[in-house]
Amino acid sequence: MKSITIKGSKRESVGKKATKALRNAGMVPCVVYGGEEPISFSADEIAFKDLVYTPDVHTVVIDLGGKKINAILQDIQFHPVTDRILHIDFYQIFDDKEVTMEIPVRTVGNSRGVRNGGVLRVVNRKLRVKALPENLPDFIEADITEMRIGNKMYTKSLKTEDYKIMHPENTVICQIRTSRTAVADVEEEAEEGDEAAAEGAEENAEAAAEA
Repeated sequence: MKSITIKGSKRESVGKKATKALRNAGMVPCVVYGGEEPISFSADEIAFKDLVYTPDVHTVVIDLGGKKINAILQDIQFHPVTDRILHIDFYQIFDDKEVTMEIPVRTVGNSRGVRNGGVLRVVNRKLRVKALPENLPDFIEADITEMRIGNKMYTKSLKTEDYKIMHPENTVICQIRTSRTAVADVEEEAEEGDEAAAEGAEENAEAAAEA
């Protein structure tokens, strides 16, 4: 998984007055949990734009004046009116300890059902997975090529040894729904059968002529 470095400074004072002063200065108060003790720090709000305002997910390297902490984003609070970042919680990660994280789902392939006029509906755009940090994927690939109208894809169809999907096997990832312009798959199958029969008849006729 890709990583983003956030440069910050440790916070000596964590009171309300100090926190307000930080926000007024365009800084975001943060806390890292998961280590021996929580670590409070602050960083410029603009430093989080590639971490927060993106559909992608990343691990984070928090650089506190030379001391680097590997972490993942755990929780974020926004101002209800301005949408400015008010506070961020991180969780420290270690190479030998599994971590749970939500990973985006990307569909690939040209679905047969969509070609016949069906509509692809993605039910779960993110899935929660558990893995060692080095095995966390940037995204989960869902191949919809063979899906027909009415078909659903479940998490049990996504097999991998690198990480564990933390959802029941019958969790729906996506489905192909019918629409007014949809054409039944049986028509396509019938056309394929007619074409095959026609080709067979031509081959028989040619063989008979040669005989």
